[in-house]
Formats: sequence, C-alpha cells, structure tokens
Amino acid sequence: MHKTVAALNARQPAYFSCTYGAGGSTQENTLATVDWLREQNIDSAPHLTCIGNTSEETIALLQRYKEQGIHRIVALRGDRPSGSGASIGDMSYANELVALIRKHFADHFHIEVAAYPEMHPQADNLISDIENFKRKVDAGANAAITQYFYNVDAYTHFVDLCEKMGISIPIVPGIMPITNYSNLVRFSDMCGAEIPRWIRKRLEAYADDIDSIRAFGTEVVTRQCERLLAAGAPGLHFYTMNQSAPTLKLWDNLGL
Repeated sequence: MHKTVAALNARQPAYFSCTYGAGGSTQENTLATVDWLREQNIDSAPHLTCIGNTSEETIALLQRYKEQGIHRIVALRGDRPSGSGASIGDMSYANELVALIRKHFADHFHIEVAAYPEMHPQADNLISDIENFKRKVDAGANAAITQYFYNVDAYTHFVDLCEKMGISIPIVPGIMPITNYSNLVRFSDMCGAEIPRWIRKRLEAYADDIDSIRAFGTEVVTRQCERLLAAGAPGLHFYTMNQSAPTLKLWDNLGL
C-alpha cells in the first residue's frame, strides 16, 4: 500500500479516500490507514457507513477524526455484512448520517456522498433515486462522488436532472480503470454499473490477453475522462483498487 500511495501522491491529488468494509468490518484497517496518511501529511477522506455503528459509536469515531485534523468524510449507507438479516445500528440511510454529522460537528467536515448516474440497483426508478440523493444534499452534503460508469451521457443526463430538481452541489464522476475483464463484470453486476455492449464484446474478444485488455481499457477510459472534463465535470475520482499504474497512465494521458 505504501508504495502505491507514494506513486499516486507524487501527482498531488486533492486527497485520498479510504474505504470501509461491509458493516464497518474493516474499520481498524481504515483507522490505521488514515493514521499513516496523516503521518505523511497526506489529506484523506475516510469512508463512514450507517450500517455497523450506533450513533454514539459514530460520534466517537468522528471526534477521533476531528482531533486528528481530518476535514473530509465520505458518508455512505453501506452494505449489510454477508448473512445479516437486519440493519445493524440505529441509522438506515446516508441522509441520517449526514444529518448526524452536521448536528454534532457543524461545518467542520466536508461531506461527500454517493450518487448513481445509472440508478442505485435497489431504487425503484431514477427519479426516486434522485429524490433520495436530494435528501442527502438537504441534510448537508457538500459534494458527491458517483458510482463508476462508462456511459458519459448517463452522467450528463443525471446532472441535468439533478439541477432541475434543485441540486447544485458538485457531482464528481467516479472513474474505474479497466484492467481485468472478469473482475470488472463481477463488480459491475454487484453494483449495477453497466458495461456498454461494444466494450463487453471487445473485452471478450481479448480473452486472456491481459496486455490488450489493459491497452484497450486505458484508451476507452481516457476518452471517457476527456469527454467528462469537456462537459464540465468538477473533477475526477479514481477508483484505484490499491493499484497505482492504471490510474497514473490515465493521469498522464490526460495531462493532469
């Protein structure tokens, strides 16, 4: 991890986000990572979920982050741990978490929340999903990071709909480098991200030719990022999956 962070930090990103396992199952790893990043004077945004903690535990964790000098939080609903039949904790939705942070910490934290240009997989429809997103914004979110996607029109249409519904916070597109076809399919099936048919067919044709998959993936995602920035996206949030090389290649291609 340390080598990955060092390679990425050399390009001076705005911050690193630190993920959280289902039900807060990797909380200790997140805390250790945030501690180490602070020791390196690197700004970080730890993920925090509703599922897995009571309000009291969440407040205590936020107080710890505040005392560490952390000013960013990625506030998420989170997923239930595998095999859990009921919600764990006393909050069920991310807007409740955002409201809790604002109630107890005012404006100390810059709060990022999730957004879904292709709709959350559990939402009834796109409009109701945007209404759920608006509840997080109204509770005090400062900005949003989207689920990854490969259809730029889905993002621009989503942003247009949000603006019409009175949502004006920055919506930063999430970018997933393409490095492994089978892993990408598995992740996408779980989170509801669409892989356009033409991309699937090209990737399928490469079979186990990893070099060709990565070269094609880099070309596709570079063009996606160029279109997003040209369309006015307020930034890019790279899902590195703890690998530096794919993201650095995109970074260099874009001249960031």
